[in-house]
Amino acid sequence: MKSLLIYFLFGLFLNIVTAQSVTLDLFSNGFNNPVDLQNAGDERLFVVEQGGRIKILNSDGSTNPVLFLNISTLVSNGNEQGLLGLAFHPDYASNGYFYLNYTNTNGDTQISRFTVDALNPDIADPNSELHIISYIQPYSNHNGGCIAFGPDGFLYIAAGDGGSGGDPGNRAQNTTLLLGKLLRIDVDNPNGGNNYGIPLDNPFAGSTIDAEEIWAYGLRNPWRFSFDSLNGDLWIGDVGQENIEEIDRATSAEAGLNYGWRCYEGSQPYNTSGCPPMGDLTFPFAEYSSGTGSGNCSVTGGYVNRDSNWPTEYGLYYFADYCSGRIGTVDDLGNVMNYGVFNGSWVSFGVDVNSQLYIVDVGGGIYKISGTVLATTDFEVAQVSLSPNPAADYISLSIENDQIFSVDIIDIKGSMIISVGNLSLAEKNISVSSLSQGLYLVQVISVSGKSVIKKLVIE
Repeated sequence: MKSLLIYFLFGLFLNIVTAQSVTLDLFSNGFNNPVDLQNAGDERLFVVEQGGRIKILNSDGSTNPVLFLNISTLVSNGNEQGLLGLAFHPDYASNGYFYLNYTNTNGDTQISRFTVDALNPDIADPNSELHIISYIQPYSNHNGGCIAFGPDGFLYIAAGDGGSGGDPGNRAQNTTLLLGKLLRIDVDNPNGGNNYGIPLDNPFAGSTIDAEEIWAYGLRNPWRFSFDSLNGDLWIGDVGQENIEEIDRATSAEAGLNYGWRCYEGSQPYNTSGCPPMGDLTFPFAEYSSGTGSGNCSVTGGYVNRDSNWPTEYGLYYFADYCSGRIGTVDDLGNVMNYGVFNGSWVSFGVDVNSQLYIVDVGGGIYKISGTVLATTDFEVAQVSLSPNPAADYISLSIENDQIFSVDIIDIKGSMIISVGNLSLAEKNISVSSLSQGLYLVQVISVSGKSVIKKLVIE
């Protein structure tokens, strides 16, 4: 049975509507199953097509008639397989290196380095492939696909749990395997007989048992992730099983986080047999329903908007849903904001060298994202703090520029556990010593009628 609580919360989030609206402007179309969009530090955009081709999209919306690269003979194509991700080396202007994530003709993941042509910056050398790392895919789905350099200069790789449904091999929780993980490798300092090295601060660096490449684990299918260009925060859109689409956030220093799959789908228990304590897991920063009737099915992670020409949306993280066409944002408090359903099957976002946001429709279109301030509302999200979290004895809630009217604590089954009302306070302490270990939701309603929901872990 689907969780009515999650439906309620998503409906509530949809009512926390912003004072802006999103506009999509077609920038270019006619692409064949585009799945990724990247820039190389100049005015060009590079469109990755699932079948194995990369095309250059110019700043005027035109496309170069000659392909940048064609590796279609190396790629297995169809369903969730194909050429899935592109990342340019941070020193691309000098070394001409770029990296691809694709499934080979056996259906297994291959991460490779290629080099741009020495004489023509609009053409890559198809014979320059250097294999970096590969791993077997037991099924055709859940290949991950995203690849990106972090602010630390290391290459991060999204690896899905290996496919099928429900992670039947429990691979995401198995730290001896690369599947169901976010990997982090050093492509500039290879060692150990590999074409890459292990960063010394990787959580399992030096282990003879666990996979040293792992940076984070417990992921189902992290199709798209990105780094905030301002502070380096990592954002992951992790595709759910059947009920919940998950958005994770971590600072650049948080190594070894376990995001909980297959034990939990988002914040809901899925298969907790043999799982670690809840306090050892990192639950979603934000989530939304993909259950029956929602129209949603698969989150497409995006980027934090750092376009200074769009101050009303500056600092918001953009995401979309592949099935419904919904586009939304997440703010620094984890509030999910809905901008409505748009006519597209959104598979990726992109940014150009000027921080302009784009969104990619697998049907062939690349759209610019822009926003318009609406004069009909002065909506402002209530700023609520909750500490400590995790907690054992009590929690302290505080609110800025308002007062707390009521506090409700709800368990993950949707049952009301604690309810305190008729308040008019800037701060409120609540005893939670009677609560069992686990995850709860704390709903705070302000005197002015604003609502904020926080996740609470009881140790």
